Amino acid sequence: MRANNERDFIGYGSQPPDPRWPNGARLALVIVLNVEEGAEPSIPDGDAATETALTDGIREEVPAGSRDFVAESLFEYGSRVGFWRIVKLMTERGIPLTVNACAKALARNPQIAESIRQHGFDLCCHGDRFIRHFLLTEPEERNAIARAIAGLEQTTGRPPSGWQSRYSPSRHTRALLVEHGGLLYDSDSYADDWPYWVEVGGRPHLVIPHSFTNNDNRLATAKLGTANDFHDHLCSALRVLYAEGADSPRMMTVSLHSRVSGQPARFEAIMRFLDFAAQHQGIWFASRTDIARHWIETHPPERHR
Repeated sequence: MRANNERDFIGYGSQPPDPRWPNGARLALVIVLNVEEGAEPSIPDGDAATETALTDGIREEVPAGSRDFVAESLFEYGSRVGFWRIVKLMTERGIPLTVNACAKALARNPQIAESIRQHGFDLCCHGDRFIRHFLLTEPEERNAIARAIAGLEQTTGRPPSGWQSRYSPSRHTRALLVEHGGLLYDSDSYADDWPYWVEVGGRPHLVIPHSFTNNDNRLATAKLGTANDFHDHLCSALRVLYAEGADSPRMMTVSLHSRVSGQPARFEAIMRFLDFAAQHQGIWFASRTDIARHWIETHPPERHR
């Protein structure tokens, strides 16, 4: 078990773990929905500029210091329409959903917070607002983490199970999460196909890697052109991981955003991907908390020292 922030180019290497997923599953499939709308920087909130991230391209026509109403309304589409479209799909199919929520977004949309409560969605803290933790002092970051976690608990009635920074974490983030307590894991890593343990301040801490690759941000940034491209991309990943899972079961995370995959032209790709996944025996649709609890029970940290 490596120390926190120590670079590790080996990981499990040539001896990957047997996850022993429930019912002998070959692949654990995690669907994450990022709920960020209302937490982004905006001039009405006192920020210097309108956030344009993941809003169908960056528009340079609007001068700095002026409101970009196109970007603002694209964010609003995510919470007004996109979230509900994706949630309806997941609940109709009985697929557990991990909601990566910014606290400010839920504070501004009580209906979404109520939906999370009503459906019992898995809850992961995505910060309070779009805050670059790596620019904060340690005391500032400690306060930001506490504020974000408390905000989610206030709007949903329960604390989150995990954490994922909206941007890159700082060198203090993981230690501050452990200091705060109450979290099962963080997902501030993209380094593996399995969860893994790190040592933070002499204590074991679980990391459940996220995915920038199986992520609809590739559509909003034009790294992939169409929903069909994203569908093919996800299906390719599933085929490879499922085949490898015959000998070494894996984990696959798909990351969605309400304002991206919630758009009709992209939404169909998610439906088709889920149809494709359903054709495979031995896939465990799991939330991140399901994964964390299973790993803690099946692969406790003392076995990895």
